[in-house]
Amino acid sequence: MQSRGIGRLFEGVDWITVAIYLLVVTIGFVAITAASYEEGAADLFAFSHFYVKQLVWMAVAFVVAVVVLLVDASVYHKLAYVFYIGGLVLLVAALLFGREVNGAKAWFEFGSVRVQPVEFVKIATALALARVMSTQTFSITRVGDLMRVGMVICLPLAIIVLQNDTGSGIVLGSLLFVLYREGLNKWLCIPVLLIAALFIVSFLLTPMTLLIALLLVCTFSEAMMNGQWRSRLVFLAALALGALCLYLGMFVAAPGRMDGYRCLLTVTLLSLPAVGIYAFRSNLRNIFVTMGLFLLALVFVPTTDYIFNSVLKPHQQNRILSFLGLASDPLGTDYNVNQAKIAIGSGGWLGKGFLEGTQIKYGFVPEKHTDFIFCTVGEEWGFFGTMAVLTLFCLLILRLMRMGERQEEPFGRIYCYAVAAILLFHLLVNVGMTIGLMPVMGIPLPYMSYGGSSLIAFTILLFIAVRLDASTRQFNFR
Repeated sequence: MQSRGIGRLFEGVDWITVAIYLLVVTIGFVAITAASYEEGAADLFAFSHFYVKQLVWMAVAFVVAVVVLLVDASVYHKLAYVFYIGGLVLLVAALLFGREVNGAKAWFEFGSVRVQPVEFVKIATALALARVMSTQTFSITRVGDLMRVGMVICLPLAIIVLQNDTGSGIVLGSLLFVLYREGLNKWLCIPVLLIAALFIVSFLLTPMTLLIALLLVCTFSEAMMNGQWRSRLVFLAALALGALCLYLGMFVAAPGRMDGYRCLLTVTLLSLPAVGIYAFRSNLRNIFVTMGLFLLALVFVPTTDYIFNSVLKPHQQNRILSFLGLASDPLGTDYNVNQAKIAIGSGGWLGKGFLEGTQIKYGFVPEKHTDFIFCTVGEEWGFFGTMAVLTLFCLLILRLMRMGERQEEPFGRIYCYAVAAILLFHLLVNVGMTIGLMPVMGIPLPYMSYGGSSLIAFTILLFIAVRLDASTRQFNFR
């Protein structure tokens, strides 16, 4: 009777997802052990060793996972805004009173234990996003509702950027992709990604080039949404002709007062009211979204030069320049990535074996147990080992998407997809930076990088999704 009662408590749980989680966490522990093992150490089980500390955090995470599964699923829906506001308060408190680590004032320190609130804010933001988008009055095509979604994401992101923890803040941007699952026009993904790319490299381009690029991106993406290419090409031609006429007129009337950039910008801004009237009369509401993206980009993209030179620290500037191939510093900025690639490449097909990785053992790879834990897997387990890890992560993300699809309430579906988006972003950035395809941003590999805050937060993030899914399956079973 007692065992049957315990079974009822966990009825509907997706045990395949739980098994994948346990397997990834175990692999992470083995990798951390290999990365932090000290040959000839007097006490292999001293708490000073990272792998011993991680074992303690694993035990705490497993207990937390059980508690999350025992809490009624409705609690996460009811308290979503409470968690979100609490997360914002923690971020502000960390900004004002927290401890600075690696240039980011984003930590609380309690004795020998450090806690990074941003890891838990990801959970709160995902819950708040699901709550906002699951209301009956929410419409993915309504500009006002999209602005509410943007506010939910941007408020914590802004505070995190002020903490100088930009890498962690960018993760919240991955939540925007949940909108496409909920019906946002797929072609809006193109201007969002291209504008983000322009934001990164805008300090390399002239204002005129940026403006032309923004016009082309937004106009062509809107044409793909509505299929009216001819009228959009006419619109671009009219802008070019209007800018040319204004430039020639000003050249005659007041030489030197307006250059080509100001002329094109003036004509473009004057055309927007007419574009808005056309969109309203034609009932093409997505044009308003595209206009909003254009104006937002017009305001923020030119600020990149200021942000790059005045806000970013020298090591962050060097990382970006190195990633773009504009600077080379093998013994400085490029050192981590170069050593990481050497470590992964030296692993070959099958790896060098457990505790046999020379790049890891002799300390050539910095942060080998945290942000660069994937290097340990690559050197000691080789190509097949890294593929096995990536396969497990892909399976976990696919399981989350499957959970989302079988939810009968939009709250659960949106939350599951939000978790999948966060995990996918972490995976792509962390693995990408270790092999030189992404700039170094200090983003951990979920469930594998050393750290109590990261492991517990990602555990809660995942098991709330498992709990919501279990609630749906329990209802269907009955």
